[in-house]
This record gives sequence, structure tokens and C-alpha cells, in this order.
Amino acid sequence: MTGKRLNLHLISDATGDTLNAVARAAIAQFEGAEIHLHRWSLIRSRLQLHRVLEGIEAERGPVLSTLVDRALRGELEQACQRLGLQVLHMLDPVFDLLQQEFGAPTRPTPGRQYVLDADYFRRIDAMHYVISHDDGQAIRGLAEADVILVGVSRSSKTPTSFYLANRGIKAANVPLVPGLALPPELNDPPCPVVGLFIEAAPLIEIRRHRLSLLGAASGPAAAFQRDDAAYIDEEAVGQELLWARRLCSSRFWPTVNVTRRSIEETAAAVLKMMETWHERRARRG
Repeated sequence: MTGKRLNLHLISDATGDTLNAVARAAIAQFEGAEIHLHRWSLIRSRLQLHRVLEGIEAERGPVLSTLVDRALRGELEQACQRLGLQVLHMLDPVFDLLQQEFGAPTRPTPGRQYVLDADYFRRIDAMHYVISHDDGQAIRGLAEADVILVGVSRSSKTPTSFYLANRGIKAANVPLVPGLALPPELNDPPCPVVGLFIEAAPLIEIRRHRLSLLGAASGPAAAFQRDDAAYIDEEAVGQELLWARRLCSSRFWPTVNVTRRSIEETAAAVLKMMETWHERRARRG
């Protein structure tokens, strides 16, 4: 990269999640680029837009927009033209494609995807479920789960569960601890069970950091509270991972190696495994 500093303005009439995701994905392809994001969300009035335009003029840079109000779009375009800046309306190509397919125009409504509908309340319900069933809590409630994540301590079970909950998936997670019996509900699970694994070296580093945060007084896993050294011992961790892998293999639970995966990628793999589980179950009748 040339070392050029770029201001990139993201303007949305809703939460800005769409723009943030697109910008993050695009910026990741420009290694070393110095790009400063300026996020402007919930822009639904001329007064709010004028404050945004003042910010753009102070920190000049191209604009990505998901505004759907035609008047606000027009004013934004005029201001950017005056400043010699590019503006790109990210949803327009999708709108054009769908309009051609349906033969009908859109009815622009800011934040329309965030209505309090059944899908919204399903996500909230899933979030409450994850909180109640995190790290092996409320075992009897496993019968209500859409998926059960298992894995050794610090293998990304909790963050993956919360990400899935944001998709409306009730994800319970159960720690695999040598010497501790599994919940009987896992003998005949009512939903897919997926094992999450991580390689030994990064796992030890994560655990060491965790122990330092806790003051090394007690490990985060109950089984290691009496001996924090075993929690980060290379040989002990290797044996723990081997035991967990063999356990999942013996029960035919699919596994995901999370070592070099983001939470989003891990969740996507879990969703694919859930789909496969349901397809196989449907074929069996």
C-alpha cells in the first residue's frame, strides 16, 4: 500500500450493521491500508444529515450509504458532489435486481428490517436461552436446544453460542472435562451436538491469559481449581484434547477446529452441520 490515509464515511438510517459488515470485509483485502471509519447511524432527518455533512467536510473522504429516503439521498449526493467526493448507495444494486424480478418498485422505509416481529422475539428468546444454559448450566433444559456445543475449556463455546443466538438459534454449551461424567441428556441428544476444538499451543496461551486475569487463584474450569498448573501444562492439555476428540469420535459428533477461525466462521460451520443433521434425520423418516 502507498500509506495513504483515507477517511471512509458510513451513513445509515438504521443501526449501520450492513455497512459495517461490508466495509470490514472490503478493508480486510487492503493489507496495511490506513482507513479511518466514520460511522453515522440512525440518520432519518435533515437536521441529523446536516451534522453528518459537517463531519464529512471536516474529515473529507468517500461515502458509503444505505439511506433509503429519497430526499436525504438527494441532499447527500449534492453535498458530496460539491465537495468532490464519491458516494455509493450500497443497497441500490440489490433493489434494482429485485425490482426487475418482481416487476414492482420498493417502498422505502428506514429500519424496516428491524421491526418487532416473530423473528425478532425468537432472537431475544434464544439470547435468554444461551445465558441460562452457558457452560453446562440448567442441564435439564437441553431438550429445548437447537444445537449443543461441546468442547474443553476456552474453546470458544460461549462466544459462538451468543453469535448463533443472534441468528435465533438456541445454543447450549457443555464443557468437556476429563473425569467428569457427561449429562445423561447427551446419551440421546434431541438436537445436533458439535464439538469445538483448538490446537494445544494457542489453547495454552489463552488459558494462561485467563489465569492471569483471575489472579491465578482459581482456574475457570472446576476440574482445575485445585491445580492451575495442570490447566496450562503442555502434556496435560495434549491428553485433555486427545480424550475430548476420542469422545466426540466415539459418539459420531462432528467437530470444528476453531484455531484459525473467527467466531463468524465457526458459527457458519456449525449451521452447516445442523443442516446436515436434519437432512439425515428426515431421510431416516
